[in-house]
Amino acid sequence: MWEIYAGSAERTEAVGRELGELLGPGDFVSLTGELGAGKTTIVRGIASGLAVADTVSSPSFLIIQEYRGKYPVFHGDFYRLGSYQELEDIGWDEYSRRDGVILIEWGNLIPEALPDGRLDIEIRQPLVESGRLLKFIPHGEHYTTVVEELAGKCKSWE
Repeated sequence: MWEIYAGSAERTEAVGRELGELLGPGDFVSLTGELGAGKTTIVRGIASGLAVADTVSSPSFLIIQEYRGKYPVFHGDFYRLGSYQELEDIGWDEYSRRDGVILIEWGNLIPEALPDGRLDIEIRQPLVESGRLLKFIPHGEHYTTVVEELAGKCKSWE
């Protein structure tokens, strides 16, 4: 696990961009945090690091948006889903077979959809300060390496 304080939306996005440069086909990232915590902000940064030129916005009503970049990027939001069955009904299994990077907001709401190997990012807003605390929790050796590399890239920011 590694965490970093991001004092602004720009810094949150910059951390995401550094992470995006480390991700590749088949990678899975689940993001959690309160409404407005910055999940879409860090996703925008990750997408930028993956050379996505499109405007990245919350997929709340679409459930999953697809972007073209260095690799396909699938940006999902489980907030409005009530069950894993609803996710299956929209073809969830197809996304994992397409060799893209999967970024899911509110992944904790449907845990059975999350693979064992993944990177969890918890975003918290301190009560007395502006900014965000970004906590990176790797599940699996690959994601441990990704987090270590990210921490090295961002070391001078702390």
